[in-house]
Amino acid sequence: MLRGKPLLGISIGDPSGIGPEICIKALSRSHIYDKAIPVVYADQIVLEDALEVTGRDFILHKCEQPSDALGLSGTIDFIDCGIISGRDEYQYSTVVEKSGEASFQYVVRAIAHAMEGKISAVVTGPINKEAINLAGHQYPGHTEIFAHYTGTQDFGMLLSGGGLNVIHCTTHVSMREACELITKEKVLKTIQLADKALRLMGKGRGRIAVAGLNPHASERGLFGDEEERAIIPAIEAARAQGLDVTGPLPPDTVFVRALGGQADLVVAMYHDQGHIPLKLLGFRMDPSTGLYADMSGINATIGLPIIRLSVDHGTAFGKAGKNQANEGSLVDAINMAITFAENWEN
Repeated sequence: MLRGKPLLGISIGDPSGIGPEICIKALSRSHIYDKAIPVVYADQIVLEDALEVTGRDFILHKCEQPSDALGLSGTIDFIDCGIISGRDEYQYSTVVEKSGEASFQYVVRAIAHAMEGKISAVVTGPINKEAINLAGHQYPGHTEIFAHYTGTQDFGMLLSGGGLNVIHCTTHVSMREACELITKEKVLKTIQLADKALRLMGKGRGRIAVAGLNPHASERGLFGDEEERAIIPAIEAARAQGLDVTGPLPPDTVFVRALGGQADLVVAMYHDQGHIPLKLLGFRMDPSTGLYADMSGINATIGLPIIRLSVDHGTAFGKAGKNQANEGSLVDAINMAITFAENWEN
């Protein structure tokens, strides 16, 4: 905490995507400065170009350390990471190795500062996985970068938006591997992480609904044994720990029940099971242009020794550099990071 406000590190994501633009637009919301002090991890030339794209008139204040931040609306405090020095080193809407390297270094620098206690939370803009890997960093996504650089083994991906909160037992793996990873221990740990997420969101000991893996939650073993073998024993163990857990519930109705007020958070078994309902609620496409008109919702990694929130969308190369990107998801992530910081008990 700095001067009574959480100090938030914001890594802008891939410079070739919409990350720099949505960062500029999000920090145009003066209310953010009433509750937090944002510090942006970027390169100065990338921020200058984003200001030109968006037509915004900010003062750029370079900081050597996060504690140098002024925290004033109309000023962007930033750490210059020294990766990109010229506009000709990256291109919008294109997978570029230099952009991948830059986006990786932005987030790694922010993680280091969070681990050192220099910032209260990290909020990440969208990265491009192909660009990251092209730059030589073999990670399937942000979540795994955070896990590696914080030395975390047990973590969960939380999505929140449109009145729905979902945490995942498995994430960036194949469907076959996801099924193999569904064990009692894995499901129980995810339920425990769900409980932590609810407390970070200020909801206390909330109601957790667990989705089945198979159609109709297997109909007592008719469509698979994962429920009987792993999910039900995990639920029983969680209840024995005093958690309010129901399930396993049929995957095709559990999210409807949660939206209907029967649960505060849903434990999903695999990536798409949890992502599809969230993106149906938070994403809207303009049929006349084929472009996303709205992208809301947040992504959080639960179980880390630091706070990490993110947008729940990608680099949107089709909009990059055109002043068309919507900053709503980043604003949601910043607001949730503030809430997490207020409720943080590591």
